[in-house]
Amino acid sequence: MIKTLNLKKLYTTEEVETTALNNVNIEIDKGEFVSIMGPSGCGKSTLLNILGLLDNPSNGELHFLEHEVSKYSERQRAQLRKQNIGFVFQSFNLIDELTVFENVELPLLYLGYSSSERKSKVNEVLEQMEIMHRVNHFPQQLSGGQQQRVAVARAIVSSPKLILADEPTGNLDSERGDEVMSLLTGLNENGTTIVMVTHSPTYAEYGNRIIHLFDGHVVTENYKEKFHV
Repeated sequence: MIKTLNLKKLYTTEEVETTALNNVNIEIDKGEFVSIMGPSGCGKSTLLNILGLLDNPSNGELHFLEHEVSKYSERQRAQLRKQNIGFVFQSFNLIDELTVFENVELPLLYLGYSSSERKSKVNEVLEQMEIMHRVNHFPQQLSGGQQQRVAVARAIVSSPKLILADEPTGNLDSERGDEVMSLLTGLNENGTTIVMVTHSPTYAEYGNRIIHLFDGHVVTENYKEKFHV
């Protein structure tokens, strides 16, 4: 599904050039659950942004669904992204002025689904996330765990092939964090590929492979069990 070849990302200002990623070579197959670990500033979120087609690398190649996309324009990246990728963030990134239903509905609006299709899909995924009883509430009326359930619902409502999760448990207590990890595990067992950045060794173990980054390099990859296809 994903392959990088000598991937590099440089950030340049008038005074300094910073190498965020340096010759990163990884492959992620359909159906994997991959955890990415490393100290702060090692390039984890930068890598996730590039894999999610939110940013282009400075050098190297990025292959996604058999397309070489490293030089794609923003318009091309956006088209591929909205059809194939769902995102879950540490800070939830819900829109305060929209209800739970409207937040989850957004990806379907962008994809041009009809009103009846949107209603059916949103209700189905809210039931799946056990948050249907909050359908008309606004994000600020929800607990952190409930907000993350809504964020996961929004990420999966369009049935993406890939979910990218950036510290999805970072703002949650352990009980709510465990709930989110159970949700992600269930999605993976149903065939969704998941790539998750985490600082937690415990949550990293939910993946079938752990990639360790340090100073923009992949330093180790630990495989666990056969992943779901």
